[in-house]
Amino acid sequence: MAQGIRDQSLRRAVTIKHVAAEAGVSLQTVSRVINNEPNVRPVVQERVRAAVAKLGYVPSLAARRMGGSRSYLLMALNDRDRTIEGWKSGEGTDWVDQMLMGGMLKCEAHGYRMIFELVDTHSDHVDAAVRGAIAALHPDGVILTPPHSENPAITGLLSQLGLPFARIASIAEGDGFAVSMDDAKAAAFATDHLLGLGHVRIGFITGSEEYAVSGARLEGYRRAMSASAHGLDETLVARGDFSYESGVAAMETLLALPSRPTAVLASNDRMAHAALRTARRNGLAVPADLSVISFDNTPLARFADMTAVIQPIAEMSAVAAELLIRSTAGDAELPRQSMVDFGFAPRGSTAPPTT
Repeated sequence: MAQGIRDQSLRRAVTIKHVAAEAGVSLQTVSRVINNEPNVRPVVQERVRAAVAKLGYVPSLAARRMGGSRSYLLMALNDRDRTIEGWKSGEGTDWVDQMLMGGMLKCEAHGYRMIFELVDTHSDHVDAAVRGAIAALHPDGVILTPPHSENPAITGLLSQLGLPFARIASIAEGDGFAVSMDDAKAAAFATDHLLGLGHVRIGFITGSEEYAVSGARLEGYRRAMSASAHGLDETLVARGDFSYESGVAAMETLLALPSRPTAVLASNDRMAHAALRTARRNGLAVPADLSVISFDNTPLARFADMTAVIQPIAEMSAVAAELLIRSTAGDAELPRQSMVDFGFAPRGSTAPPTT
């Protein structure tokens, strides 16, 4: 046991300076070999790798940076207010967790690290905040989550700086890598599911107009309803902004119609949960009197047994990280737009209508 502890201590004490001395080369040459950089003679590469193996050296991030311009860091930007609000509410949304898991695991596989930063997208000083984070971290690339991914002040700054970036859940044209699921197709699929159960009057609760995906989901719903035998009734579209409170208000509006819907598709889990609880508060049983489908499939949807469109957040984050890492390594043949498949989870909040 004591010998094992000593061996571990010795290994931790080995630095890039020891490797350079053992191989008889400069610190920069060791770093270039570690990073598989060009312009190092094969005989020197072999000598450095032999020294690394002999000494049991484990490269640090600082050592990897020494050989070139790469920092081996990606920075993910999330909206400050919405993130903090989600944490404080304790409503069970795991959007941030899924985003971090997908991005961090992909970074780890490539020897990278991912740093998570909060920036207020509505601040008059958003430019300074983003510049400050970049200056402090020197990332090789930036992952933008909504609504940052649709904020021209942020995307314009990154383009101006020449810093590669990826836009998660963004379907808008523009610079950077856009990574999303087909939100319109997902909404149409969910609407068709309700139509297949026999529902005729299907309500839709929109998301915030600040997010491009909100319009895409509404488009998919409208497309499916217009193609059905029952047609599209715009009075069944109620406005929301992704908050629980807006879901309550939207559901109250739908229930006040002369002929209320027998099913509702909400643009996120919070609003779907609000619709479900509002219906029950008004004496309706779910799913006997009202079927409910949500978007995202966070724990809130799973715990409430709600049928949900599954947004592949972790996979989108992983794709974004992969694109940025490959771009930094010089791969020019990369898709500017990537589409990740959505999923669908039927649960206890949907059933054929009883009337």
